[in-house]
Amino acid sequence: MEDKNFQFKTNINCGGCVAKVTPFLNDAEGVCHWEVDTTNKDKVLTVKSEGITEQEVMEIIQKTGFKIEPLNA
Repeated sequence: MEDKNFQFKTNINCGGCVAKVTPFLNDAEGVCHWEVDTTNKDKVLTVKSEGITEQEVMEIIQKTGFKIEPLNA
């Protein structure tokens, strides 16, 4: 199975917000690597997937109280 990169537009806009989602994304099965570009106006979350789906990533972030939507390039 190939690794996929998903990108999302979020409102995770500071280090504190990133810290809030960190344990959830780190514990999520099927996430190889992730990062949030808080300098980008869309606060882009990039997730390198090893099996997790776009939908599952969105559900994890929504559970932490943040907004998330797929970034349509």
